[in-house]
Amino acid sequence: MDFTLTPEVDDTRRRIRDFVATHLIPLEDDPASFDDHENIAEDLLAGMRAKARAEGLWALSMPVERGGRGFDTVGMAVCYEEMNRSIFGPVTFNAAAPDDGNMYVLNRVATPEQKEKWLQPIIDGRVRSSIVMTEPAPGAGSDPAGMMRTRAVKKGDNWIVHGHKWFITGAGVASHFILLARTSDDARRNLTAFLFHKDDPGWEIVRRIPIMGPEEHGGHCELKFDGLEIPDENRLMGVGEGMKCVQIRLGTARLTHCMRWLGLAKRCLEIADGYISEREAFGTRLAERESVQLSLGEAAKQIQIGRLLTIQAAWTLDRGDRARAEVSAAKVQVADTLQTCVDTAIQLCGARGYSKDTVLEWIYRYARQARLVDGASEVHKMVIANMFRDQGLDYWSWG
Repeated sequence: MDFTLTPEVDDTRRRIRDFVATHLIPLEDDPASFDDHENIAEDLLAGMRAKARAEGLWALSMPVERGGRGFDTVGMAVCYEEMNRSIFGPVTFNAAAPDDGNMYVLNRVATPEQKEKWLQPIIDGRVRSSIVMTEPAPGAGSDPAGMMRTRAVKKGDNWIVHGHKWFITGAGVASHFILLARTSDDARRNLTAFLFHKDDPGWEIVRRIPIMGPEEHGGHCELKFDGLEIPDENRLMGVGEGMKCVQIRLGTARLTHCMRWLGLAKRCLEIADGYISEREAFGTRLAERESVQLSLGEAAKQIQIGRLLTIQAAWTLDRGDRARAEVSAAKVQVADTLQTCVDTAIQLCGARGYSKDTVLEWIYRYARQARLVDGASEVHKMVIANMFRDQGLDYWSWG
């Protein structure tokens, strides 16, 4: 593969870097910039989003005719990495989960009418969205096709939904929802995807689940469905094609997590390097000590491995391949790398790293979810192992 970026992508990447440094990173030092859930306050966010949109740095993955930039997955990878050098970055550029993944799948599979009603408002930044899949045990987790308990039953021209979901990211502020529910007991085509609006009756948010780390906007919520009626026109793809819909979404969505996490990992090392370059102990700057250099070098190496795996997976997706092994490998590597980098940075910064004088403690708490969200690391390792066992030495082919 060729690592040369197009002039448009490289220019956009550079302008995102400048925007983040000029407008977003300075906000992180002011406690007033944060809302009650440790993310950027809504009034500040509205202003930053307006600036990003005015500069043409908005919804990069969406078609130009819908207000985006039409970037391919490689273009997204290099730009999303720059965005998340700030903890406020992705949401500012309309590239945060779950909106980013929801926009992607709606753009791919929705009907023209559905795109106008359900997709365009998300692209425009007028509404937020959420995808509703995960259930409390014994319901769906890493195996939605085998364990989904939420059911949608056809009644006339409507589907009636009953069930229980939780850890639904963004649900607290979302207006547009993608719902996955069981519609039959067919082993291969048992799930269907639907669209519903927050004001539709027959469902409720039970609670916003407290978590260890800072939250995305809208938190991670527990939902109950008790007779939600969804018109058949709001069905996404065909009956029984819910898993196909989810697979289309999750491959790219998992990789966009990696893109963003690499930006956070790089930021951790930037903070650490700034500290060790100035701090002296026993007559020597910390940066000159071999033990410090070994720690920093190891972390920087892991970031580069993660970047190469991520860009390879992006390149493979852009060629029409599902890239299952490539995405899984990137997901495992980058999730581990983010934890390694923030832990290294805190250790090198000492008590200052452990304090709230830097964003390292924020990133440290946030990073722990990386090995769980969009498939636990163990599940992705199983995917890799099974593909290796199927392909043998051809697993490492250059094709």
